Amino acid sequence: MKGIGLGVMGMVGMFLFIVLFGMRPADPPIDVMLIILSIVTTSAVLQAAGGLDYLVGIAEKIIRRNPSRITFVAPFTTYFLCLFAGTSHIVYSLLPIISEVATHKRIRPERPLSIAVIASHLALTASPMSAATAALIAILAANPAGPAITIIDVIKIGVPAGLLGVIAGALVAYKKGKNLSEDPIFLEKMKDPVFALSIDSLSDPTGKVLKKGAKSSVVLFCAAIALVVFAGAFPEWLPHFAAGSANYMVKANGTLTMVSVISIVTLSISAAIMGITRTSAASVAKTSLFTAMGVAVVSVFGVVWMASTFILHHKETIQVALGDITAAAPWTFTFAILLMAMLIFSQAATTKAMMPLGISLGIANPALLAMFPAVNADFVLPGYPTLLAAIEFDRTGSTRIGRFVFNHSFILPGFAAIGTAIAAGFLMIRFWF
Repeated sequence: MKGIGLGVMGMVGMFLFIVLFGMRPADPPIDVMLIILSIVTTSAVLQAAGGLDYLVGIAEKIIRRNPSRITFVAPFTTYFLCLFAGTSHIVYSLLPIISEVATHKRIRPERPLSIAVIASHLALTASPMSAATAALIAILAANPAGPAITIIDVIKIGVPAGLLGVIAGALVAYKKGKNLSEDPIFLEKMKDPVFALSIDSLSDPTGKVLKKGAKSSVVLFCAAIALVVFAGAFPEWLPHFAAGSANYMVKANGTLTMVSVISIVTLSISAAIMGITRTSAASVAKTSLFTAMGVAVVSVFGVVWMASTFILHHKETIQVALGDITAAAPWTFTFAILLMAMLIFSQAATTKAMMPLGISLGIANPALLAMFPAVNADFVLPGYPTLLAAIEFDRTGSTRIGRFVFNHSFILPGFAAIGTAIAAGFLMIRFWF
């Protein structure tokens, strides 16, 4: 069970923890839920206004102009597209194009598809519009082991580390599997004249009519990104209030939290896009991203609340078990993050569940920032929607789930990409902090 299924089963876990084991409920992840709601709603408004179609059109042209190098061009294109949009779900529009172009050039589609999906996930741990990034900054702000981490720090570490990861994953995928000319499954399918004709005829990318406000919506979305980055980099420019009790929106010292900044900025820009481009609220509610937002909020609510309650109840035991290890080698906490990410299927949820635990173990902010790409391990169990979509769009059958489940098309490029990104992050924090 994934998506909403994970959320409701998380609530079953909460019921068992409270009633049978007497665990005290932890605070629910309201901050992450608000971040997801705000950011993804803005992306949904961009989609309804035609802005995502405009961005996908640009990416499509780049991919089609470099068909022979698609194993490298496709992941970099999807990386920057998702880095800008702050969501990996935009990759659905590019997957059939990647598969079509690769097949037409007789390049095994598994190669570009596998690393393109991984790149779309890896972009989220460097994107200023990602819910996972926003959650990380909010959590690390409370870490007494400092130093303070801003959104600029996430970008300057996450982007180069992510790009190195994409290169490593693409190199692993470059020679993955047999060439189509030698693949028995593809050769058997090519005996069907209808299938062969459909493979050899490329679709016409021209003739797509963009909505009138598409470009304007992209400009406004860029403004939202710029404002969020500016607010994170220069918090002294934000309004300050009298000191008092802290809440999700205001810190105890009277400064605004990143949750409040992101919520106000992104939803205000959403209103501007809807007003300027005359995009109706009804059309926003019908977009695929808005639906994905609802699924993500329910999933995060149930799973993270359950995980946080379990960790809070066993906090002392966990600290005793992991304290000495992480004190001697903080990087070992990466494996705990990887394991949780495999099970939760959400970067933001994994961040919210595991980063506070890392803080309680005394791990400094720079080390947690270097480990951040580990939250992208949702590819290990092949149930994430982007993986399943890539398999579905590959008509040659080269992208697949193996007989033993874990030996699927994404496992090697994924571990190569994430492992390289984490290693690069640890190397770079030595120079930046």
